[in-house]
Amino acid sequence: MQAFTLLNGLVAPMDRANVDTDAIIPKQFLKSIRRAGFGPYLFDEWRYLDHGEPEMDCTHRPLNPDFVLNQACYQGAEILLTRENFGCGSSREHAPWALEDFGFRAIIAPSFADIFYNNCFKNGLLPIALPAAIVDGLFQEMCEGYRLLIDLNRQQITTPNGQIIGFEIDENRKYRLLNGLDDIALSLQHADAIASYEATRAKRAPWLFAN
Repeated sequence: MQAFTLLNGLVAPMDRANVDTDAIIPKQFLKSIRRAGFGPYLFDEWRYLDHGEPEMDCTHRPLNPDFVLNQACYQGAEILLTRENFGCGSSREHAPWALEDFGFRAIIAPSFADIFYNNCFKNGLLPIALPAAIVDGLFQEMCEGYRLLIDLNRQQITTPNGQIIGFEIDENRKYRLLNGLDDIALSLQHADAIASYEATRAKRAPWLFAN
């Protein structure tokens, strides 16, 4: 998992509340569990004018010109600014997979659905919950080329006009993001202790390890 420390990222505004996981990555794409390759299908029903299917080549699909992520000024955006209850609906982990694969590193909203929020941290995405009034202010400031500087270590966002906005994050989740540790990597930090336990266990109960 890619570590998250300091991000100076272009912001894409999605002025919608209650964006659910089926909108983020439609159900037909859930057949794969490889964790990669979902970026082209992010917001599939909103980005394209035709119906998407797994393994479809999206290179020449007709784009919806009104959808924000299709606009030239938001190409390469790494921060998604959106409204309350982002990621609601079913608990598919494919949603953060698709957002991360598309290129997003952080999402700012007044609130997130709990399961989606937890899944973000497991996949290297930083979801930042801010008061609705502050999110409103960021939307009002939005302009072409609008960027935010996110400092995870200091738990601060710096706007182009120099405003500093603090945000809260659980210390354990912060540690994992700063060090790029998913669940497996976190377990592997204790690989020596695990190997020692297994060796001792094999001596005490050899029948459990017989081929």
